[in-house]
Amino acid sequence: MALSEHEQRLLDQLEQQLHADDPKFAHSMASNTGRSMSTRRIVLGSLVTVAGLAVLLLGIWNQFIPVGVAGFLIMGAGVYYATTRSKVDGAAPGAGKVAKASSSPRGSFLSSLEEKWDERKRDQP
Repeated sequence: MALSEHEQRLLDQLEQQLHADDPKFAHSMASNTGRSMSTRRIVLGSLVTVAGLAVLLLGIWNQFIPVGVAGFLIMGAGVYYATTRSKVDGAAPGAGKVAKASSSPRGSFLSSLEEKWDERKRDQP
């Protein structure tokens, strides 16, 4: 369902205000199509998975259960490493500071949203 021109303008204003009030959150919520899984992580994860499979088969062949369990755990770690994305920005410690610093502008952001909502309701028949 397409947005009307008025709704599109409101959405653009909200987006601009979000970028002004909390740029870090806006950046994290933006769809980033250029960001894909790392080939290096996939290759290393696959190699670790194959090594884990070899250790698992070695444990089965020797009938030594701890080696088989270790191989299974290594395989799981390899698959996990290959399928997860690395953290691009390590800004987790600063996240609390941003939330505290932006608490006062957030009130104005919410109040402006409320005003726009009321204005929109008044404009509708």
